Amino acid sequence: MDRSSHSRSRRFAPVVAVAAAAALTLAGCSSSSGGKKAEESAGGASAGKATTPQMTVALVTHQSPGDTFWDIVRKGAEAAAAKDNVKLVYSADPNAGNQANLVQNAIDQKVDGIAITLAKPDALKDVVAKAKAANIPVVGLNSGVSEWQKLGLMEFFGQDEVVAGEALGKKLNEAGAKKAVCVIQEQGNIGLTQRCDGVKKTFSGSTETLYVNGTDMPSVKSTITAKLKQDKAIDYVVTLGAPFALTAVQSVDDAASKAKIATFDLNKALTGAISSGSIQFAVDQQPYLQGYLAIDSLWLYKNNGNYMGGGEQPVLTGPAFVDKSNVDAVAQFAAKGTR
Repeated sequence: MDRSSHSRSRRFAPVVAVAAAAALTLAGCSSSSGGKKAEESAGGASAGKATTPQMTVALVTHQSPGDTFWDIVRKGAEAAAAKDNVKLVYSADPNAGNQANLVQNAIDQKVDGIAITLAKPDALKDVVAKAKAANIPVVGLNSGVSEWQKLGLMEFFGQDEVVAGEALGKKLNEAGAKKAVCVIQEQGNIGLTQRCDGVKKTFSGSTETLYVNGTDMPSVKSTITAKLKQDKAIDYVVTLGAPFALTAVQSVDDAASKAKIATFDLNKALTGAISSGSIQFAVDQQPYLQGYLAIDSLWLYKNNGNYMGGGEQPVLTGPAFVDKSNVDAVAQFAAKGTR
């Protein structure tokens, strides 16, 4: 699969290799704490149960209701928990203050480790400090690659959103695009803003940001439709999530626009849209891997004292492009909910 040739991606490649090697090494001797259901969640794989004492890990994200992207993250986390004899406690809230309260709940429950997303890092700074004061290791995933060290997290698993945006901007240049609209579904989410900023940095055409209410898909559709009707010069719609890309397909039709669609993130339905040509390509950050590595890393730290990246480097899981040239190879995994 093609990956961004950006120098920072190459620099972090050895860290990704270490994480993958650790996961493969442990696969033969660890197992499910959730029984058959957990094994099915892991894609049907069955492995021996870890002999280490059960530990409890809280995974706290900024998932919005109905956002299926997080189903993939959670499935990866459940697979690692099943393998490592971990009791996984999942909670989520898109409101940053509420997310901080969920982290505090995990601290109060005296969990053995916490994995969090940092879409709005300032709101989580104090509660992360409380977790550290309670000697609870905290790792980050998905959002906050530019902030995790400032907050003192032990490790981070995800993609550099600026790098991913820059890669997409270059892809638009290759496609001959002239004017793009970048659709942000959640204002204040630092990762989404960084994606659009990255696109603007490398795209030689003009880029405009369009804010939509990501929790109201009919509103998303009507807002994109109105924009395309108002500006016929837009030849590319860039969305920041698979559901919004699929909705943008409808908007393009409703607006009788000739704009093409590219997106960040992937799911089963999106691979079909890429195959049919209604969506040109997607930037895949491998959310299953983010969830898996975040939970597995906490098990490794508790039982072996292992940690990845040396406290300085994130473990990058993307970006990777999925288009017509490789979508068939990816689709089989997307169908299982692991890509």
